[in-house]
Amino acid sequence: MAEDITKESNYSASNIQVLEGLEAVRKRPAMYIGDTGEKGLHHLVNETVDNSIDEAMAGYCTHIEVTINEDGSITVQDNGRGIPVDEHKKLHKSALEVVMTVLHAGGKFDKGSYKVSGGLHGVGVSCVNALSTRMLSQVYRDGKIYQQEYEKGKALYPVKVVGETQLRGTRQQFWPDPAIFTATTEYKYDIIAKRMRELAYLNAGITITLTDLRPDEEGKTRQEVFHAKDGLKEFVRYIDRHRTHLFDDVIYLKTEKQGIPIEVAVMYNTDYNENIHSYVNNINTIEGGTHLTGFRIALTRTLKAYADNEPTISKQIEKAKIEIAGEDFREGLTAVISIKVAEPQFEGQTKTKLGNTEVTGAVQQAVGEALNNYLEEHPKEAKLICDKVILAATARIAARKARESVQRKNPMTGGGLPGKLADCSNRDPKECEIFLVEGDSAGGTAKQGRDRHTQAILPLRGKILNVEKVMWHKVFESESVMNIIQSIGVRFGVDGEDDKEANIDKLRYDKIIIMTDADVDGSHIDTLIMTLFYRFMPKIIQEGHLYIATPPLYLCSYKNQVKEYCYTDQQRQAFLDKYGGGHEDGKNIHTQRYKGLGEMNAEQLWETTMNPATRLLKQVTIENAAEADDIFSMLMGDDVEPRREFIEKNATYANIDA
Repeated sequence: MAEDITKESNYSASNIQVLEGLEAVRKRPAMYIGDTGEKGLHHLVNETVDNSIDEAMAGYCTHIEVTINEDGSITVQDNGRGIPVDEHKKLHKSALEVVMTVLHAGGKFDKGSYKVSGGLHGVGVSCVNALSTRMLSQVYRDGKIYQQEYEKGKALYPVKVVGETQLRGTRQQFWPDPAIFTATTEYKYDIIAKRMRELAYLNAGITITLTDLRPDEEGKTRQEVFHAKDGLKEFVRYIDRHRTHLFDDVIYLKTEKQGIPIEVAVMYNTDYNENIHSYVNNINTIEGGTHLTGFRIALTRTLKAYADNEPTISKQIEKAKIEIAGEDFREGLTAVISIKVAEPQFEGQTKTKLGNTEVTGAVQQAVGEALNNYLEEHPKEAKLICDKVILAATARIAARKARESVQRKNPMTGGGLPGKLADCSNRDPKECEIFLVEGDSAGGTAKQGRDRHTQAILPLRGKILNVEKVMWHKVFESESVMNIIQSIGVRFGVDGEDDKEANIDKLRYDKIIIMTDADVDGSHIDTLIMTLFYRFMPKIIQEGHLYIATPPLYLCSYKNQVKEYCYTDQQRQAFLDKYGGGHEDGKNIHTQRYKGLGEMNAEQLWETTMNPATRLLKQVTIENAAEADDIFSMLMGDDVEPRREFIEKNATYANIDA
């Protein structure tokens, strides 16, 4: 409020703004949709589709059609009941107009209409309306087509009948407002496709058709149909498709406990990572919550009881002289958990952590019963799981010994800090950042060019270990990996915690910045380091600490008077267009292509890549955990063909994504 008050003496009733209708949404759009960048733009599609999904979850809708139109608008049409059009008794307007123009109005708040509903913010389609220059709503009900149009959230005319139809459902078309979405109003097919695929898996039997009517370079349009008859069973197979399965079965349950619908699908693979993806009312709870806690408790207790009661397995554990811990049961596990809760309570950094306490017991009971039945009925598969668990426990103990060994060897290097680390003098983590720099040469230049008070430098020699395909203890035997872990202050197995849970309470830097050459090798090193953080220290990414530096590709100069660093090929071309008529003139224009960080001196490296006032940093985020997991598995795994396809498809974007 402070910015609206100019002088305290003049503060009166006239200073109080009352935002009517949807003006509040237009005034503070980020409060309602997260941001006004690309993420917020695509959120409009999700909010509109969520209404159709709610109809499907209530049992009234089987088909949803999403279309990206040539003019950049979006159309979402379903075959549900259609939004009611009769008069709202309290507001004396058509129910359609109320839903479209009043915040927090809709059937979701009446539990007789919808038991559960998706969507995180609960603001729905009225928000989409507010943030669109134009919106057209059509309802197919009772053999008639009802219609109303809006501009920036305001109805242009009362709801009217515009024709007859045999169809049933709702059709929404909206044009996002470029005054709100100033960065871009262009929808990306792949972003929408990922969410539609996910929704089809989470809601078995629904058919979602995505069509892009914008012609590509060859004049072709695109269309995909998403349908999963077996729901989560197909989802877990899709997520695990780049891995080798321990056995081909999907352990699956679909039930209801304490009034909470619960669906879980589990597969085991030969890898060494845990991949659990949890959802509440179709929302990806990337920070987990009470449903994930219930699942983990059930898994640990049920498998431990089975191993203790099976003579051959208990003898194996005794012979190996190991103690099984909770995390050992989850190694090589891929699972999808989807629950529906009438009144979800979200908390955490991104409001995607479930807090409902009653859910833990319900999920624990459901998973415990299903898993126990599976183990009893499938002794061969149960033996394979237990063998995998024993191997995991052995590796975990070896990893702990490897960590302790490294710490014993380094007692004199500043509290276990690596000798290669050039630390900063400031001790307030919130003000400090560390650059993980490719190569000793670039590391030396970075040390000269940095701000010694707030910037630390850790040079990395060569490519670090690919952690996607190695056992845990091998990771902690790797010098380069341990240098990163010790430098940033991450600890494992603290105070009896899960040995594989990264504790970042003592994180020494607010920003961890990967700084590599702008070439293929540099991109590979970026991916290796991101894989390390994603698999071993995901909280670093979830809490927004991991970044990638963007060094310039070119230094362009004109008559040695105008000098400009260009970070993309487009920027270079713009420079050529401005000073050279679109091409390089040898006399007046000189373009230097930087092949690596080592080609810049300390001053240039500071000016272009390290100076907080002028640099370009890309923040590494996990918007969609299942998609991230899939990409890391594919890029860093053994399967060559999908990796080749991915690189061929994305290669053209490799050097222009600034």
